[in-house]
Amino acid sequence: MSVLRVGNACGFWGDSPEAPARLVAQAPDLDVLTLDYLAEVSMSILAKQRRRDPKAGFPADVLAVVRSLVPAWKSGRRLRVVTNGGGLNPRGCAEACAAILREAGVGLKIGVVSGDDVLARFTDATECDVLRHFETGESLGAVRGKLVTANAYLGAGGIAEAIRGGAELVITGRVADPSLTVGPCMAHFGWTPSDFPKIAGATIAGHLIECGQQVTGGISTHWLDVPGNADIGYPIVEVAEDGSCVVTKPAGTGGEVSERTVKEQLLYEIGDPEQYLSPDATVSFLGLKLADDGADRVRVSGAIGGAAPGSYKVSATYSAGYKAAGTLSVFGRDAIAKARRCGEVVREKLRRAGCEPREFLVECLGSGDVVPGVGRREDLMETVLRIAAADERREVLEAFARELMPLVTGGPQGTTGYADGRPAVREVFGYWPTVIPRDWVRPAVELMEV
Repeated sequence: MSVLRVGNACGFWGDSPEAPARLVAQAPDLDVLTLDYLAEVSMSILAKQRRRDPKAGFPADVLAVVRSLVPAWKSGRRLRVVTNGGGLNPRGCAEACAAILREAGVGLKIGVVSGDDVLARFTDATECDVLRHFETGESLGAVRGKLVTANAYLGAGGIAEAIRGGAELVITGRVADPSLTVGPCMAHFGWTPSDFPKIAGATIAGHLIECGQQVTGGISTHWLDVPGNADIGYPIVEVAEDGSCVVTKPAGTGGEVSERTVKEQLLYEIGDPEQYLSPDATVSFLGLKLADDGADRVRVSGAIGGAAPGSYKVSATYSAGYKAAGTLSVFGRDAIAKARRCGEVVREKLRRAGCEPREFLVECLGSGDVVPGVGRREDLMETVLRIAAADERREVLEAFARELMPLVTGGPQGTTGYADGRPAVREVFGYWPTVIPRDWVRPAVELMEV
């Protein structure tokens, strides 16, 4: 049975920029390389960049990765690359990639998938008022005037269309993470949008590799025992025509593909395992079967698929004020008590100045403050004091930033660690997840010749 070999070498914006070219070299039979850059917070960061430069709005790492893949393409390697690295500006990203390829003498067809940006639709107060936050139920109208981005999670259809049109590099804006894998499978096997059992299987395959090294031993509960954890390989799924797959990694790389690593990733961020909602299908994990298929190979089958939801998930972000955070080290007897009193001192000074922040957090790292519910320690001889604040008023955060460093000479003995200076005041974006009717969204596909 023929298979499509799909690998992922970028699980988030900040993953190793050298990994894609390395995976391509390690896996000469790889058909498709996927690169996932967009977490929920990513769009806010990109919005800030685009505000400074209208030509920006996509992770610059994408350009470095495309440049690193030039030797593979020039060698005649038949490799498709699919990425959501277009961010808020997929066409701009495609044009920048085209310039790199043109300069290198590589002729490719680039597919651009857009239409996920629905911010303009959210300017209508009536429509916003009917949209509700996933968790709080609050109306989107409460933050309508503060909205910065609003992007629907598109499905695999646009990616498949671009590949059927001959695209060897597909650049999208926001799409659902598994759809980066489902799209190439639909194009390769000729699946229709209603082939739900097969699409469900490919969705599982995409979900398993979307976070890169997580399925090959990264952040595993037995990470200390994972072999070669300094060089964990990136994952590959061998997807069959029926949607089942084998999860593996390149030979000779560190890490591990086993039932336990695959199961851990299967359960990652899925919500209801009987109704995993994707823009391509509704998937049940309950009938999945995992089987050992040899060294670092696990076969996954049994996905059950139904019709896709009648709505798209939307990740919206809005301007939520400012924040600042700083740290100091406190050493010596009663270190925790001293550090906590330092936090109280800063807050008292701000209160007297009429600049008390809306949110104020004091943490003594090492004492149990970071994870609520674990045992607290008050008898430590050292701690890192972290104080953070947030407010809608920038001047309040600037006042806060000025009050932390004076503790070096005005605080308790044993206070040090001020090399970073005053805390920086940063803009804060709030996250607003919701759903919208599918007919509000118009995905678009454009093909560019290089």
